[in-house]
Amino acid sequence: MFVVQSFSTGKRGQLQADSPIQAQNTSHARSMAQRLAVRKALVVAFMREGDPKTGEWDDAKLIDAFGEIPDEVREMDRV
Repeated sequence: MFVVQSFSTGKRGQLQADSPIQAQNTSHARSMAQRLAVRKALVVAFMREGDPKTGEWDDAKLIDAFGEIPDEVREMDRV
């Protein structure tokens, strides 16, 4: 599963997660993240493998990130 998660700046300056967007592949996720980065405080594109039926997922792997990138995102394993 390829996901692009964007964040907006809230009223008190805190990041608020927007609705995640599913992408078709790594390239599509990176492209969507780059486009969203123009107007969002933070955008993270990542990949997760697992079983949606059981809810068991491996740790997410970072494709790319743009904006105010926190340390925990910088420290993610990369695709």
